Amino acid sequence: MLSNIAEAVRLRPFAGSAADYAALAAIANAAFPDNHETVDEIRHWDTTRPAHCVQMRWLAEVDGTIVAAAEYFHATWMYHPRKFFVSVAVLPAWQGRGIGSYCYNELMRDLTVQYQPLEVRANCREDQTRSVRFLTDRGFREEMRTWESRLDLRTFDPTPYADALARVREQGFTICTLSEWLHRLPDARQQLYEAMIEMRADVPQAEPFTPVDFTTWEQSVLGNPHLYPEGYFLALDGDEIAATSQLWTYAEPDVLMTGITATRRRYRRRGLALALKVHALAFAKAAGYREVRTYNATTNRAMLSINEALGFVKQPAWIEFVKDVG
Repeated sequence: MLSNIAEAVRLRPFAGSAADYAALAAIANAAFPDNHETVDEIRHWDTTRPAHCVQMRWLAEVDGTIVAAAEYFHATWMYHPRKFFVSVAVLPAWQGRGIGSYCYNELMRDLTVQYQPLEVRANCREDQTRSVRFLTDRGFREEMRTWESRLDLRTFDPTPYADALARVREQGFTICTLSEWLHRLPDARQQLYEAMIEMRADVPQAEPFTPVDFTTWEQSVLGNPHLYPEGYFLALDGDEIAATSQLWTYAEPDVLMTGITATRRRYRRRGLALALKVHALAFAKAAGYREVRTYNATTNRAMLSINEALGFVKQPAWIEFVKDVG
C-alpha cells in the first residue's frame, strides 16, 4: 500500500497518442494475458463508437511510470443513457498497493457527477480471485457468465459431420463467403446488416439489445482489422441470408476467433448452425490453423451443445457483475 495514494498516483485523462495506446494495450495484456489485445483493435473500437455512447478513460502514473488504466463507457450493444460498464486494470507488479481502489473511487466519483448512473457493470474471469473479491467487496453481484471454449484443430475430424452439410444442401441452401456475398448483389451490405442485426438480437445478454445504424455497423464490422472475409460464411436461401458462422483473425497467427454462429428465426431447426460451424472449422483446419476459440453464455444451451459435440473444451468462465447505484 502506498502511504499517500492521492499524492503518489497521478490519474490523467487518456490522450489518444500512440504512446498512450501502446501503454493501454500493455496493461490490458498484462492483466488479461489470454486476450492479446492490439493497439489497432483498441483504436478501431474507439473510432467506431457511436456518438451517443460515452467513453471516459484515464491512465494512472507513479513517478512518471504508467501503472494502471481506468474507464467507464456505454455498451453499444445494450445502450442505456444511465447504465455503464466500468473497468480498472493495474499492472501485476503494482497490484496490492491501493492503486486499483484509488482509480475506481475517482472513476465512480466522476461518473456519478457527470451522468448520475443507475447501474454499473464490470467483467472479470472466475479464476481471477483478486478481481472477483475487488468487485464483490464494492457491492457488485454476479449477473451472468460466459464460457470461452477452445477447439484443437489438429485433432478435429470433420468427417463424421458430412451428413449435416449434405442435409443442408439437400434443402436447397448454399454456402458462400463474405467476399463472395459482397459481390453478389447491389445491396449486399444492407442485406447483411439487416440479417446480422436480427441474429445479434437473439444473443443472450443482460439487457435488451440495441442495434446500431448501418454506417456504424459497416465501419465497425467491415472495417475491423481482424475481419477475415474468406472465413466469414453465410448460408443462403437463394439470395436470402439464412445463417452465419464467422471466423476472425487473432493476435496469435495460428488461432482464429468465432464471431457469431447464428440462424435467422424463420430458418431455425433445419440444421444450419451445425452445418455452417462444421464448414468453418473444416476450412480453418485445411488452412493450417491450430485452434479456434469461441464465447457462449452459459444459458445458451443450444450453441453449447453444438460446441461440446464438436470437441470444444471450456475455459474458466467470464463473470458479468452488476451494481445498483441509482
